[in-house]
Amino acid sequence: MRTVIVGASRFGIATARELTDDGHEVVIVDTDEAKLEQLADQLDCGFIHGDGTLPSVLRDAFGDHADSLVLLTNEDDVNILAALVGRSIGFERVIPQIVRAELLSVCDELELNDVITPHSTVARSIVQALKDKSDTSVDLRLHKGIRVVGYAITAAHDGQTVGELDLPAASRVIARAHGEEESLVDDETRLAEGDHLIVAVATEAVDALEKALAPDTDE
Repeated sequence: MRTVIVGASRFGIATARELTDDGHEVVIVDTDEAKLEQLADQLDCGFIHGDGTLPSVLRDAFGDHADSLVLLTNEDDVNILAALVGRSIGFERVIPQIVRAELLSVCDELELNDVITPHSTVARSIVQALKDKSDTSVDLRLHKGIRVVGYAITAAHDGQTVGELDLPAASRVIARAHGEEESLVDDETRLAEGDHLIVAVATEAVDALEKALAPDTDE
């Protein structure tokens, strides 16, 4: 698969890395030449310095042989314009990232059906995690080095407050769910067996967090 990514943003770089690791051909387009030069040593893909809203620039990537165009700049209006241009010159699939919810209706009117909404996606995942009954209900990589994970409270921690949990410093409890009740927490929130906690944690502290919340943790 041949993919053009407009925008050397955090999401753009991560997407390019995933695609190239899977053996796909990728070209990143961005207006920041210095940034592209830095990425050349990190990613096994092509780079084009230019305006991704211009047909000539998009065609430079793979000519008329690209399969998809993914728009991941940090500007919604640029992503929408580039998506329309890409569709007009024959990309089989165009996928713009849209952050501002008010622009989703515009995308519907323009028949841009494959839209990425990162904030909404994360929010839905966290809400689902709060309602999930499994021990580990969510594992999201929100940023390089940061994850959001879910744990069920067992009898080992029944009756403790959040502040009494012996958690690693590089972690923070965000919220809990119990049955149909969902709420944010603070250090004074008292926990009960069956609660499900959502915790933000640095990647290097995940193992320590799992040990701290393990069912057989000694008190």
